[in-house]
Amino acid sequence: QVQLAESGGGSVQAGGSLRLSCAASGRTYRVNSMGWFRQAPGKERERVAGISTIDGRTYYVDFVKGRFTISRDSAKNTVYLQMTDLKPQDTAMYVCAADDVYASRYWGQGTQVTVSS
Repeated sequence: QVQLAESGGGSVQAGGSLRLSCAASGRTYRVNSMGWFRQAPGKERERVAGISTIDGRTYYVDFVKGRFTISRDSAKNTVYLQMTDLKPQDTAMYVCAADDVYASRYWGQGTQVTVSS
């Protein structure tokens, strides 16, 4: 099993920045990628960004490209999501996910991000 703990959410005004953290514990040696999803009220969960823990390759959904940056600290088993130029439509619960080599996906509890105009 892999456990994920997020932190860093909060409330900001439009144009502001936040950095989310996701610390993995447990059988982290099995993890081959981590990422962030978000879910706004009444909407489906959507993938935002991902990063390979093997080679560091990154993925971003179009609407965050140029504004969000995902990075990792392998020594700490932690992934970060630096969010800049936040918009009210970025308001959502942000949830960390980790995939392992057995195609299992683990989820964190989520951290709320609220952007006011």
